[in-house]
Amino acid sequence: MREVPHDTGFPKSDAQFDFSRARRSRALSRLANRLRGEPGDVMAILPFEGVVEALGRRGERNHGLQTIEIDSIVGTVDRSREFDRSFRPTSGRVRTRWERIAEAQRRGRPMPPIHVYRIDDLHFVKDGHHRVSVARAMGHDKIDAYVAEVITEVGPDQGIRVADLPLKTHERLFYERVPLAAEARRRIAPSNRSAYACLAEGVEAWGFRAMQARGELMTREETAEAWYREEYVPVVEMLREAGLADGRNQTDAYAATVSLRYLLLRTHEWDDEILERLRIEMDNPSWESTEIRRLKKGLG
Repeated sequence: MREVPHDTGFPKSDAQFDFSRARRSRALSRLANRLRGEPGDVMAILPFEGVVEALGRRGERNHGLQTIEIDSIVGTVDRSREFDRSFRPTSGRVRTRWERIAEAQRRGRPMPPIHVYRIDDLHFVKDGHHRVSVARAMGHDKIDAYVAEVITEVGPDQGIRVADLPLKTHERLFYERVPLAAEARRRIAPSNRSAYACLAEGVEAWGFRAMQARGELMTREETAEAWYREEYVPVVEMLREAGLADGRNQTDAYAATVSLRYLLLRTHEWDDEILERLRIEMDNPSWESTEIRRLKKGLG
């Protein structure tokens, strides 16, 4: 729930108070985040170009004038140093213009629509940063905007942070190599960006064996769909039933299991012996550290 703006009936003084309140709100949020141990970039505004580069641009279309939720505005095209993710001023540099807009709003003057880019449900301001900041400080929930939607290869999560962009880059590259359908994509979510490359290589190796067994070539799309249906889903279910995925990200559990399966027994088959060996090895952290070092040394 937004704070009710201060109102003495003197627009200029109230606008000055609004700015000070917005700056104080940011300071208190930074303190609270520090005390909670939140990541350092949790309040950082998202850079539009960096996000698009990570997600992969496919196209763009205009939607014209719309009314959008202010809470959906989380990024900027070129004002990354002047506002935080909640569009609170990060310093006093924007005070003069900010207070002029706040005073005009308090006097009832209409504000022109802002211009934004949309990626999924998130918006990035191209023009109108101060208007967004003032509107939030005044307790408004919506704002008029000219919207241009950018269509990307992969979508952003609602809580995406700057630190997540490298992971999104690897996710995009994975789906270029393994073009899965949207429903399947929702189940592929490794916690480490390096896992995407390992997964892609694993899918391609699986596809090569599958084509040999079937005696026919498959497209990347056919390979991805067959791998997901015949390998990923059954193995994840098998791991769950065997207790090997308990407390683990299911994609991480799958990736680790596939790697360990071949490392331990040099086989791509599944049976009870393999599951039992995997259970022992995955529950032994000291083995993982030693064996991974040994494997890296052998590959180096």
